[in-house]
Amino acid sequence: SGFQVNIGSGEIMTPGDFCDVLVAMNPAALRANVKWTKPTTTVILDADTFDEKGISKAGFKTSDPVAELKIEDRTIIFAPISSLTKESLKDSSLDPKAILRSKNMFTLGMCYYMFNRPMESTFKYLEKKFRKKPELIEANKKVIMDGYNYAGNIHAIPNTYTIAPAKQEKGLYRNINGNQATAWGLLAASEKSGRPLFCGSYPITPATSILEELAIHKELNAKTLQCEDEIAGICTAIGAAYTGSFAVTTTSGPGLSLKTEALGLAMITELPLVVVDVQRSGPSTGVPTKTEQTDLNQALYGRNGECPIAVIAAHSPSHCFDAAFYAGKYAMEHMMPVILLTEGFIGNGSEPWKIPSMKDYPEINPPIIDKPDEVPYWPYKRDEERMARRWAFPGTVGLEHRVGGLEKNNDGSVSSDPLVHERMVKERAEKVARLANYIPEQKVIGDEKADVLVVGWGGTFGHLYTAVKELREQGKSVSLAHFDYIFPLPKNTAKIFANYKKIIVCELNSGQFANYLKGEFQQFRFLQHNKVQGQPFIVKEIVDAVNAIL
Repeated sequence: SGFQVNIGSGEIMTPGDFCDVLVAMNPAALRANVKWTKPTTTVILDADTFDEKGISKAGFKTSDPVAELKIEDRTIIFAPISSLTKESLKDSSLDPKAILRSKNMFTLGMCYYMFNRPMESTFKYLEKKFRKKPELIEANKKVIMDGYNYAGNIHAIPNTYTIAPAKQEKGLYRNINGNQATAWGLLAASEKSGRPLFCGSYPITPATSILEELAIHKELNAKTLQCEDEIAGICTAIGAAYTGSFAVTTTSGPGLSLKTEALGLAMITELPLVVVDVQRSGPSTGVPTKTEQTDLNQALYGRNGECPIAVIAAHSPSHCFDAAFYAGKYAMEHMMPVILLTEGFIGNGSEPWKIPSMKDYPEINPPIIDKPDEVPYWPYKRDEERMARRWAFPGTVGLEHRVGGLEKNNDGSVSSDPLVHERMVKERAEKVARLANYIPEQKVIGDEKADVLVVGWGGTFGHLYTAVKELREQGKSVSLAHFDYIFPLPKNTAKIFANYKKIIVCELNSGQFANYLKGEFQQFRFLQHNKVQGQPFIVKEIVDAVNAIL
């Protein structure tokens, strides 16, 4: 396991391509990550793990991994990190395993020295996290300081660097990951609508932490149920929606497949439901810890019958909050299921987030009916603008009605009449299509007319934005249209496409969004740049792909 962090004094939209510092705790980690280094990279290695056994186990053929990997031009620092950590904490009350786990903190201290970073905020974090375990607080503080001092006393680090703070809008910031932001956005939608949140889900990588985050917010009237399987998760959510709750279920690709039949039930009963799919590498179990955008076709088409469902995509960890909020708003106000697509990359990734004021978010007004306005009550009578039916809760006198998977007429009676079925199919489809009247128009980053329009969706935003920015700084005629609303598409989409000589769709699949656009807009030619490796794009890939068609 590992992580990657990108820091800077300017705008940062990605974790970075090639690293300035690589910390490899063992030979296998070095072999796996050396491809992300460059000639100017500083490589910090735990010398204690580079023994004959460790080197052989990692698959090296010689006793010199640095020479074998041909990275002699990098700055290589062999530091006895494990030994120094043990020495640092030899007088602590920690057991040997806990002491060895602290070597990450020793290395953090070394990095703090390299970048002249203050340690006060880290110490405050440790004091808060381990407030009930003071021995861990003191041990971690000591080992960080010892790592810092070690780096300052060796001659292998000739230079240190100071990165100035980035300019930010005034406000209160915190670090947030995508899954946490998704949970909070759902909670915000619950608050704004006045409907209690219910989440029925089955744990699945990488979506589980959304359920876990919702579960700790009972003070916000959130109810969660960890179900025995994916089908139970969505079916309990549909039941909760029927009784008046803001219903949510969370999953990843294989789980979305299992929820397919129940999604059709939510659609035909016209109940508000948000299905969050944190996409991962597939098919089947696939590579569950890796990211992809390969569930788009499933979200758009993966149901029996004529069953269109609105699809929204989040584009960054912090944007997951807004995407979840508006998924809830549209589900409840339009009385329909909405699929929210995120990805492992942004679900697990984190970034600074300016905590918003809820005054800046619109109210959510579900079409709730609490007393009969006509006799008999027709559950599928629709309003003229949204075509949404009304939301009547069980037990309301005069509003008794049945729901279920059988086709029904507007009065709620089961019907197999061919014309009734066709009319209801068209009405449900029209309701989803009319969502386009309520979503924002598509924005373009760059010039309204240019040689190339880069098109993307979902979690590729940061890489595409950075690539387009780099190309524009080189004087290239390139713009970016990144889509958050997938189905229906924004109403001005065709107008945007008409302004560009070439359109290239970049996505982490084999071309699912490109093929969708080809079907919707046959008058345009869509070029493609695709990657299906379980890894996000790197900026250079996008720059090279665009330069190839300019």
